[in-house]
Amino acid sequence: MNVIKSQFEGIQAARLKWLWVAVLTIILDLVTKQMAEHFLQYAQPVYVLPVFDLTLLYNKGAAFSFLANESGWQRWFFTIIAISVSGVLCVWLMKLKETEKWLAVALALVIGGAIGNLVDRLAYGHVVDFIHLHWGNKYFPAFNIADSAISIGAAMLIIDSLFFQNKETNKKTD
Repeated sequence: MNVIKSQFEGIQAARLKWLWVAVLTIILDLVTKQMAEHFLQYAQPVYVLPVFDLTLLYNKGAAFSFLANESGWQRWFFTIIAISVSGVLCVWLMKLKETEKWLAVALALVIGGAIGNLVDRLAYGHVVDFIHLHWGNKYFPAFNIADSAISIGAAMLIIDSLFFQNKETNKKTD
């Protein structure tokens, strides 16, 4: 019985090794947000490139300031979502095959991004954003490293489902 238990724990630990990507994402996100808070003035853009400014902004909502103007309940709503999604993704990560590295990295990026923004929500009641892209006078909503990690991870999940999962299904039917 102990042999089976230790093998099962070893399999889970092997899958969770990808959490280093999440931890690295969280650290990079929190450090860059602290730098933005320290070096930037709120809502004062700092020109970097013709299409890119650094602008310290606070977002009480979710992506694209969704629900940002609500009375404050959204803070706890998004906190619950971040914790729930991160937990579900960790369980999914534990169930991956050793060969599913692309999927593991995708899940770890989403987990890291969700937790990075969760830390802000719990500590400040808002998320710190500072990357501001624009084309002329058309501005994309400001975002941060955590948002980027979530977006990249989500794109990788879509690519995995469109291209890699089909190959796995075809191999099984052959």
